[in-house]
Amino acid sequence: MGRAETDEIRGMAMGTLGNGLYSAGRHEEEISVREAELSTLRRLGRSDEPTLVVMGNLANTYDEMGRKKEAMQLKRDVYSERLKLNGVEYERTLIAASNYAASLRDLKRFEEIKSLMRKTIPVARRVLGGNHELTLKMRCIYARALYEDPGATLDDLREAVTTLEETERTARRVLGGAHPTTTGVESCLREARAALAARETNA
Repeated sequence: MGRAETDEIRGMAMGTLGNGLYSAGRHEEEISVREAELSTLRRLGRSDEPTLVVMGNLANTYDEMGRKKEAMQLKRDVYSERLKLNGVEYERTLIAASNYAASLRDLKRFEEIKSLMRKTIPVARRVLGGNHELTLKMRCIYARALYEDPGATLDDLREAVTTLEETERTARRVLGGAHPTTTGVESCLREARAALAARETNA
């Protein structure tokens, strides 16, 4: 580690060490390495692809450790930087939006999820197509925010069910019934239907 901070091999070594610690489940040590790596990149004024990768890796480890708020903040920053670096129609920007939304769900910030997904799902459909796995995942995230929100209206629950029914049909046709995305959508659809039935019974 006597190499200069700008040395490419030094950066690669830190990344390799972090990956090894993650694989070994040594997350506390890994976090120290990832945070040092990110601190160095920020000090050098870097906001490019390697920096976003490090941020994403660190966010994933925060998730593993139950540090959900810190994970969400990093995923928000990755999405924001992706927008600046790559634009809204870049696939990795859409992946970052999906990751950010999933992190918001951990914190039950449903209105923010709905707002984000309403902006990005149409872009995903236009750029990737309605049959793309990421588009399907984003629609599922949106629907979950609708039916998991304690303030959901009857119309919200109906929209969630309709969205998931359409998504499930597409996922089954494109990915197959055994695919994890398909089974995940099916699980969400059962939950949404149960929530709708309960509300209609009490209406």
